[in-house]
Amino acid sequence: QAQLVESGGGLVQAGGSLRLSCAASGRTFSRYAMGWFRQAPGKEREFVACISWNDITLYDDSVKGRFAISRDNAKITVYLQMNSLKFEDTAVYYCAAGAAGWGSSVISYDYWGQGTQVTVSS
Repeated sequence: QAQLVESGGGLVQAGGSLRLSCAASGRTFSRYAMGWFRQAPGKEREFVACISWNDITLYDDSVKGRFAISRDNAKITVYLQMNSLKFEDTAVYYCAAGAAGWGSSVISYDYWGQGTQVTVSS
């Protein structure tokens, strides 16, 4: 059974850093596009970043230059390095995997993790 498990969330002061991890199992995720999305209270889930199976990356403008997505296919893990965090980055962060699509739309992804909370204090 396909499973994505996020970790690394927590409470951090504005300007600080966190690294999120997403451990994948149950599928050949090395050939999947992987993405990170986030959802703040009362808001829709929004795109953060994604990486294709051959390491092409895409970022939302709000995180470009501050966040970096990477993947380790040997460990079947995807990372999101978040630097210069802002209060508005506070949200639950979700990892997603897409077999045939990639990009900023939630419909491009087939599997989702349960999410990890990131809270940035101002």
